[in-house]
Amino acid sequence: MLQQPAQCLAEQIADQIAQQIISGELLEGERIPELRIAKDMQVSRGSVREALLLLQRTHLIEIYPRRGAIVTEMSTEQVNQLFESCDMLLSQLIQCFIYHDLSSEKQKIQQLEQQLTLHVKQMQSEQFYDLWFYFLLNHAGQFHNLYFTQFFHDLFPALRRCYFLILNTSRRDLEETFNRIKWMIDAILTQNLQQATLFMHDFCRHLRGLVLDSLTRMKQIELAWARRSRH
Repeated sequence: MLQQPAQCLAEQIADQIAQQIISGELLEGERIPELRIAKDMQVSRGSVREALLLLQRTHLIEIYPRRGAIVTEMSTEQVNQLFESCDMLLSQLIQCFIYHDLSSEKQKIQQLEQQLTLHVKQMQSEQFYDLWFYFLLNHAGQFHNLYFTQFFHDLFPALRRCYFLILNTSRRDLEETFNRIKWMIDAILTQNLQQATLFMHDFCRHLRGLVLDSLTRMKQIELAWARRSRH
């Protein structure tokens, strides 16, 4: 049984439910089984409900009267809105990097690039994207803007759900994604705000394109299976 204070426990439950949604174990449109989760995690149903309220802020679920919590659909519109928000958020983060004293960060950024290179060579897509976005998430908290940090934190699970769709893309796609990150890093280290911002916009457009392509293929497969099941 999880031995945590109530608030920490709710966050821990929310993280586990989020991971089930991100990985596809819980499907869009599916109702969150509160009783089963409470039993499996050996926690109270009240703690699960508290976790669902936290999770609603990430837009992975919606809570409806008399229906409970439902996994949100991943649609083209949702992906576009998510990456528009991500674009604006990362623009602000890039500015924070540029105007921040990078002398203490250069070694960490260079190590990050080396680790990303290794993940690309070994085709470790999940580790690659996790490393990059967790790096951004962790640094968002260093610029002393609570609203900015909270917004990025709430956005992150939906963003992670998106890039889980593209974990099986080709080496070329992963290399192209890495190139855009590398160009962005180089511009940040030389404190070239204009170039860093342009490369960041290009990175968001590229990643959104990969996600939308994967989403389209997934919907086509689901439609084909639905048609086949009718015959």
